[in-house]
Formats: sequence, C-alpha cells, structure tokens
Amino acid sequence: MQPDDQRVEKTDYTVIPRVMTFLKWDNRLLLLQGSPDKKRWPGMYNGPGGHVEPGETPYQAVVRELQEETGLVVPELVLRGVVHITMPQPPGVMLFVFTGEVTFDPGELRDSVEGLPVWVPLDELDTLPLVDDLYVLLPRILEAPGIVSARYILTGNGLQIEFD
Repeated sequence: MQPDDQRVEKTDYTVIPRVMTFLKWDNRLLLLQGSPDKKRWPGMYNGPGGHVEPGETPYQAVVRELQEETGLVVPELVLRGVVHITMPQPPGVMLFVFTGEVTFDPGELRDSVEGLPVWVPLDELDTLPLVDDLYVLLPRILEAPGIVSARYILTGNGLQIEFD
C-alpha cells in the first residue's frame, strides 16, 4: 500500500498517540511521582509513559518509556485500554494503556527528569495525590476483563471520562 492510498485529508480529525503503563509487583503498583518543576501535574502520581515516536508501535513506545523513566525492562506488557481524549481544538490524544506483572525483584529503580518511580501498596492508592482521572481509570484498567475503551469529552466542568 502506498501512503496516498490512506486518503488522509488535512480536514480529518487528528490525534497524538501516547502510552502509559501500570506494573504490579508483590501487591504494589509502580507509579511515577512527577518532578516538582514539571509543567503538568508536578508532584502528582501517574503511570510511566509518554509519546509514541514516529515509526514506533504503541508497544515499542511503552517499553522505551518504561525503561527511560524507571530503568525497568519487563518481558511482557498487555494492552488494557484505549482512551480517546478529545480536545477543544485538534489534535486530540489517543492513549494506549498497558499493564504488566513484575515476576522478579526489580531492584533499584532509576529516577528520570520526569520524576521519581515509586512502588505503592495497592491499598494506599487512594491516599496519594494521583492525577485526577486515575481514581476512576485505574480500577477499570486493573480489574475489568478485556480492553477498556473510554473517551474524554469537554463539558462545562472540563474534560470528563466516559466508558463504553
């Protein structure tokens, strides 16, 4: 197939692909506490992740981001969610959420410019300053069977998540 066969028009809605991962180990979840000087969500906890680079698959991107932000290489990650974030003006964001199990002692985690990786006991998640949507998204990603499909839409109260 040739690139022109894709029929991409400049008027088509576009999205920026991003990835995020949540790893479990010994009844703990790996989160990244954002650097205090970070532009978005400083000091708040989120899953390691980031942008998909040109030519990468979402899987390749999540493996790279996980290694860059924590130093971990996990042999198997599973796609568990696809979230479409519709912004007031294009482009939007298409977030691919992965999970995995760490079956080995992960040893020391490596800090990055993005923040500090922390193993958080699962029963303490609600006591941390999580990025707002994680309180709703995490239980579905970690517990629901299959792939979670969701979208954010703009309302009078900002972006609100809806699940299929």
